[in-house]
Amino acid sequence: MAQLQEMFRPGDALLVVDVQNDFCPGGALPIDEGDEVVAALNPWIAAASEQGVPIFLTRDWHPAGHPSFAVNGGSWPLHCLQDTHGAAIHSGLLTPQGAEVVTKGTRFDQDQLSVFDQTGLADKLRRDGIRRLWVGGLALDVCVLATVLDGCHEGFEVQLLVAGCRPVTAEGGREALATMRQAGAVLVE
Repeated sequence: MAQLQEMFRPGDALLVVDVQNDFCPGGALPIDEGDEVVAALNPWIAAASEQGVPIFLTRDWHPAGHPSFAVNGGSWPLHCLQDTHGAAIHSGLLTPQGAEVVTKGTRFDQDQLSVFDQTGLADKLRRDGIRRLWVGGLALDVCVLATVLDGCHEGFEVQLLVAGCRPVTAEGGREALATMRQAGAVLVE
């Protein structure tokens, strides 16, 4: 953990994207090996907590009528319905006291893949003096991709924790990594 603590500096924050039950094996929209990000991300969460680095846990928190659901004309099965077990953050993920939960995907008129989409998070981070983001979670080629691209667009330096992510598809994951690198994100192997 000492090595990870040395990675952080003042002005850093850790964003853990959508490590929720529905995106893990057995969930409504499982990502292959999605639960394996827990073991990869927990040391980073512990190190950030030890160093006093702000930690943000994001979650999809969909109403039943959400437009991303196939039954409502979207592309995805029902997942991360508000107040369900599937929407809960994976029980194995460290959730230190002081970690903030950022809720997205609550709108009835559009999807919100990025944690920066109408949540006010970018403004909060700037007010708090955050300049660099460490990002990991699910899914690499969907919500992590959107969050990283928006983070870069918002002017943050973004470090992607590659081992702490899993894609919906292998090809999508490869494309997402290339797109994020091209946008200026640093891929941390």
